[in-house]
Amino acid sequence: MIEFSVTGWSAWAPGLPQAQDWIDWAHAATPAAPLGEGAPALADVPPVMRRRIDRLGRMAISATDDCDVSPVREDVPLVFVSRHGDVAGSVELLRALGQAEPLSPTAFSLSVHNAVAALYSIVRKRHGNYLALAGGAASVENACIEAAALLADGAPEVLLVCYDGPLPEVYDDFADEPAHAYAWCWRLAAADAGGERLSLSWEADGLAPAPASALQHGLAVHHFLLSGQPQLDVAVEDQRWRWRRHG
Repeated sequence: MIEFSVTGWSAWAPGLPQAQDWIDWAHAATPAAPLGEGAPALADVPPVMRRRIDRLGRMAISATDDCDVSPVREDVPLVFVSRHGDVAGSVELLRALGQAEPLSPTAFSLSVHNAVAALYSIVRKRHGNYLALAGGAASVENACIEAAALLADGAPEVLLVCYDGPLPEVYDDFADEPAHAYAWCWRLAAADAGGERLSLSWEADGLAPAPASALQHGLAVHHFLLSGQPQLDVAVEDQRWRWRRHG
């Protein structure tokens, strides 16, 4: 089991650009999945760089910016996590390869899994430690374990950035959860640092199935943080995860 505190958060999704929008969403009787094609403007980013940042990257950078409102030390690491990353860009590269078309070096460099983290570090001149993870259906939980390890290793805080979007149509038969574009950032610190104190435990899945969620998993975890619910059980890939709120 791991424990930590969430001392700040931010998020961005179509129709949910402000913190109060997310709070209202989390306390709705039936939280709706975010729909739409919007994206943050990132107006302060130079155009030559902004053109390189795709829609999902803009959401992730915007959420991280809004969570980083007070000074953060250079040695505060960032953990970026996305189950699928820019899979649409990868599919387009594979299509071009299959048709013997030349591949764009820029498109390739922006399709790798750490591209969003790298762009954020360049745009915001953050030269500290960052990681880019994908952990299957339990990507958020695996990222929290990584963040907890960084805290245990002496990091004063960790910024955890989670983002994902819809899969290309070619994957429709394989999708195992709803898919909508969103990004959120949590500011994590030691369990006794104040804020929302959470614990995360796990075991082999041998219990009754957890209720299915109408939200994709990353959104469901963020909903748990904002809603005030005491507990969230998740069963994925023969593993059961239990989120609990303390205090």
